[in-house]
Amino acid sequence: MPVCDARVARAEYPPLGLRIGGAQIAGGGRSTRDVFDPSDASVLGRLPEATAEDVAHAIDAAARGFARWRRVSGFERGRVLAAAATRIRSRRAGIARLITLELGKPQGEALREVDTAAEMFEWAAEEARRLYGRLIPARTAGVRQMVSLEPIGPVAAFAGWNAPAITPARKISGALAAGCSVVIKPSEETPAVALAIADAVLDSGLPDGVLNVLFGDPSSISQALLDAPQIRMITFTGSTEVGRELGARAARTMKRATLELGGHAPVLVFADADPEATATAAVAAKYRNAGQVCTSPTRFLVHESIVDRFRAQFVQAARALKVGAGFDPGVQMGPLANARRIDAMQALVDDARRRGASVDTGGGRLPGPGWFWAPTVLGDAPDDCRAANVEPFGPLALIRPFRDFDEAIAQANRLPFGLAAYAFTRDLDTARAASEAIDSGVVSVNDWTASLPETPFGGTRDSGLGSEGGIEGVQAFTRVKYVREA
Repeated sequence: MPVCDARVARAEYPPLGLRIGGAQIAGGGRSTRDVFDPSDASVLGRLPEATAEDVAHAIDAAARGFARWRRVSGFERGRVLAAAATRIRSRRAGIARLITLELGKPQGEALREVDTAAEMFEWAAEEARRLYGRLIPARTAGVRQMVSLEPIGPVAAFAGWNAPAITPARKISGALAAGCSVVIKPSEETPAVALAIADAVLDSGLPDGVLNVLFGDPSSISQALLDAPQIRMITFTGSTEVGRELGARAARTMKRATLELGGHAPVLVFADADPEATATAAVAAKYRNAGQVCTSPTRFLVHESIVDRFRAQFVQAARALKVGAGFDPGVQMGPLANARRIDAMQALVDDARRRGASVDTGGGRLPGPGWFWAPTVLGDAPDDCRAANVEPFGPLALIRPFRDFDEAIAQANRLPFGLAAYAFTRDLDTARAASEAIDSGVVSVNDWTASLPETPFGGTRDSGLGSEGGIEGVQAFTRVKYVREA
């Protein structure tokens, strides 16, 4: 895509606002914040922040919307969601441009994200009509025992910036399929993308109040939503630290919580794997979205017999990546999302150096405007360095050898995270043993795909509670009712 598209995209950047009760709400004297283009740190637009009255209005709208939406049949809910998917596909190019503007993703990645967001709605549309109950055989004649799944109620959703179309799409589509209404607070760093997804749904015949979008101070908005008795569930994607706080607060008012939190994904490369082919594919997976993915492969544990070959190929492929603005032709990795990520990466690399790790490539900020960081590889990083224990959430990979299966599994399970893990081997017995022994919500063997619309996605331990996606992701927004008739 030619460079001039960046100028066109900036010129077409939409006005920002809130969505409450079916109405589009602009500034109107509200405080605002800047939205930045990470490729050059320029200001794209000004985002109005919700007032306390806006939040209260959204909660009330969601309560009224739920009373109406829950009575709509699953078949009709599915029609609305399918129409939303069609609209997202028809607006694909425009939404992808917004992703590149606000997040910096290369256009190819951005387009694929829009496609996945549409698939989220298509999957949920199909599942809306399949929320089956069951009959339980009675112990006595003349008695009927039924179990049904009912929508849990209005949902408060919180989405991060790193997958600005996919994450809101997954939460909104699952909740609406189950018959719930939603108040979503997406990231203030990627608001236009979230609004584009929401508007595609609102334009598809959704009743007023069923979907509401707020931006503003995360602490005050989350506190109001979690304290509101009308809100019956929260769904959050973000850091473990914030997820713990939200989950604890939700428990005080007996709200259900689905929490998709951080990870630090291990990759086990066994002796029989092809080191060069695996390393080449690993680089593409690692530096996708500049490593700003919760399932990003990060801790590469490679059998000592092939680690030198793997490491040499990985470093060579990482150095060859073209880093630049997402609209530039041939770019394979864009900028980091914000200046905070630059500071975080620098701190991790400096700490690793002090503790004896080698920096095989990268390790610093790239010159020029914007928040660009060189693809970085740390070799032989000790267990006590921060990068080996704290999710980098950036273009940083760690490579170290292991001697045998038990050591590999011990290293993979060393941290309290368990969101995604990867294993590469040609041996079926090793693959099965590894997938059983690794303590993670997702284990991908000989592949880099950790999540699809039709598959459940969720972590263990500090990586979260519950699942999104698949039939489990829709059922998460329901409650079980048992009815006995005599």
